[in-house]
Amino acid sequence: MSGLASLVGLAGAGAWAWLLTMRGGFWRVEPTKRFPSPEGWPEVVAVIPARDEAETIGETVESLLSQNYPGTLSVVVVDDHSSDGTAQVARDRAESMGCAARLTVIAAPELPEGWTGKMWAQSQGVAAAMVWRPEAGLLLLTDADIRHGKGELRHMVARALNQGLDMLSLMVRLRTESWWEKAIVPAFVFFFRMLYPFAWVSDSRSTTAAAAGGYVLIRPAMLEKIGGVKAIKDALIDDCTLAAAVKAHGGSLCLDLAEEAVSLRGYDGPEGLWKMISRSAYSQLRHSPWLLLGTVLAMLLVFVAPPLLAFRNGGGASTGALAWAAMTLAYYPMVRYYRQWPFWAPLLPLIALFYLGATLHSAVKYHLGQGGEWKGRVQDGKTA
Repeated sequence: MSGLASLVGLAGAGAWAWLLTMRGGFWRVEPTKRFPSPEGWPEVVAVIPARDEAETIGETVESLLSQNYPGTLSVVVVDDHSSDGTAQVARDRAESMGCAARLTVIAAPELPEGWTGKMWAQSQGVAAAMVWRPEAGLLLLTDADIRHGKGELRHMVARALNQGLDMLSLMVRLRTESWWEKAIVPAFVFFFRMLYPFAWVSDSRSTTAAAAGGYVLIRPAMLEKIGGVKAIKDALIDDCTLAAAVKAHGGSLCLDLAEEAVSLRGYDGPEGLWKMISRSAYSQLRHSPWLLLGTVLAMLLVFVAPPLLAFRNGGGASTGALAWAAMTLAYYPMVRYYRQWPFWAPLLPLIALFYLGATLHSAVKYHLGQGGEWKGRVQDGKTA
């Protein structure tokens, strides 16, 4: 057993040495670059699919309509069969600001077979936007639970024009008010960046493509080039699927952490966070039992085994402690980005077990035909 423990310890330490040096610096959190203002500002239309979002849609609409963007900015809200008055809340907020002319609200038609709900609503919103504002040079695809910082769009458009980018995305700062959110949410972003190093996403030589669906700025011509939203109509992980399609068609990307934009959605304790992970985890693994098995083994080796070895006497203790220290140092910048106490960083192994459990649950739900549930719709289930 001592020999096996030593081998596991060496493997864990080696894995962290590779991750820290060869994985695109995914663990670094650096300030967002700023770019000079262009001579002219293109017209932008924000498209928001919304299903039962009365609690947050007003703040989202207000934050967009109060941007300090020098160009023209309009907003399209697509009411996806809401039962809570979402559409009226959006209209009322725009009117209270004196901006009713810059907002249009449309109702999504019935969901056709083969589409996910969000993609269908988004496709209707994009179509309406291009009819209403045909001269728009950029589309902002966003969610109904985002509070946008006043200067974020201005900075993103300046970057798009200066770097000639076809698509830009921000991972908005998720809510971390409860203790469960403090524990789980920063790790979600950390694991995402480990899967999709942002530096590789921005590198045209790399095939890595990713985006965060809460904030996607894209050129209409690029969206049309890939076949429109219809090209990703059944995607559960729609943001990364869109990014992959853009990159496959020769488009240029960038993905960063947001400085100002924040999510307004709470997760209602461990159950809500569990559902957030479980909803798409098995889809991320392409519904492959082998990829699931590999993920389980990798998570146990890289995250769980190091602290277990560090606390034992004998072989593997020193390498386990070394791997745990490397893991803690790698995770700390994300903990700091979320303005949390440093003691969360060494607790990542326990947090990883939560993610591992939710991933296994995701596979079970899929095979029961109940995967990808969102707002009362099951969107990712194995059919008989």
